[in-house]
Amino acid sequence: MAGFSELIKNFDKTRDYVRDFFIYGCKVRSDFDRKSVRTYGDEKRRVESWMGDYMRYDDSVRGRSVSISVDSGHIPENPLYNAYYSKSFTDNDIKLHFLLTDILQDGKSRTLRELTDTLNSEYEQLFDDQTVRNKLREYVDEGMIIAEKQGKTLCYSLSSDTADDFINSFRGLDDALKFFSETQHFGIIGNSILKMRRLKNDLFFIKHNYIIHTLEDILIPDILSAMDEKRCVCFRTFSAKRLKEGDLSGTENNVIPMQILVSVQTGRRYLAAYIPGLKRFSAFRLDYMKTVKKGDICENYDAVRAKFSRNISHCFGVSFGMRKETGTVTPMKITFFADEEKEGYIIERLEREKRCCSVEKTGEHLYTLTADVFDPNELMHWAKTFIGRIARIEGGTDTVRQRFYNDVSRMQKMYGGDEDEHIQ
Repeated sequence: MAGFSELIKNFDKTRDYVRDFFIYGCKVRSDFDRKSVRTYGDEKRRVESWMGDYMRYDDSVRGRSVSISVDSGHIPENPLYNAYYSKSFTDNDIKLHFLLTDILQDGKSRTLRELTDTLNSEYEQLFDDQTVRNKLREYVDEGMIIAEKQGKTLCYSLSSDTADDFINSFRGLDDALKFFSETQHFGIIGNSILKMRRLKNDLFFIKHNYIIHTLEDILIPDILSAMDEKRCVCFRTFSAKRLKEGDLSGTENNVIPMQILVSVQTGRRYLAAYIPGLKRFSAFRLDYMKTVKKGDICENYDAVRAKFSRNISHCFGVSFGMRKETGTVTPMKITFFADEEKEGYIIERLEREKRCCSVEKTGEHLYTLTADVFDPNELMHWAKTFIGRIARIEGGTDTVRQRFYNDVSRMQKMYGGDEDEHIQ
């Protein structure tokens, strides 16, 4: 029986477990039905060893739930970065890492045959050519080793570029790294460089830092690479509702990736993509996505990209709704009341937050926002923050308008109206 190890081979499994059990914090041991109870114990111990003092335990009639409790405004480092430092490796991996860098540290270039001969003669380590070639190719992709052809032979040398040289040469670069280490996108890279330099972030503390999204960073490189190469991507999505119903198969998606979108309201990240089978655009939550695989080159990528640029200008948020084109529904018009003399800040907010809509004065103390957007529901969520100032709603679909009126009616019943006037 294999012993417990803090190192992991499959990051996807750990990512799901950390998200479902430790971030949301609403599941208990009995809810873990994907594998054995021992698997639950191993995963739990791994995360506890990574998170240290950030663990929280709550007991209920259903059992004990374990979660991560973090005040992001008071921590210098995202604790979830530790999950990325826990990937397992083989004996050959660690041996070749140090032996190859030791051989090449003199600055000279060598062929594959020279490297394997040196490993055998000087270090008494016997590796076949293919194993060494694969490791060299990996380090060439990482930028650690440079591969150059001398005649018909490929020669390898150690890159002279080091983080130490750059940080020492450019004033303030270390402070920039500290900031970069806590940004939402690829902060793990900045954190890795800081650890290598034995530096710590002592300058930047982010109050509203969505630390969970660092778990999605492992998906983004393949997505961005597919965009650069104008390829399709394939992935599976697992919604919380389907997982609750026991559906572990998920939904397979073959799409053409366009852009990574970030919601300014929730902080969630989405992949905006074109679905060839449905001939429409859609947005997929990254935290519901599994491993991304690059597919075939899309011959009409530029045409799809041009159409996306037109359509995204009609998205109030990240949703494309169920419509394929704009102009098929009368634009929605929402009229707000604002006193120019006393409530200039309301008008300023309308102008500042209108996004792809237009605002114009249409009467005394009345300002009308006109929107031709794919998903008016996103617009209405924002408009409700002006509740009490909405004078009228016109255009759009009957369903969206009626939902708003129903919500106002429900709110009146919940919080009282004229029938409560007798209450002192």
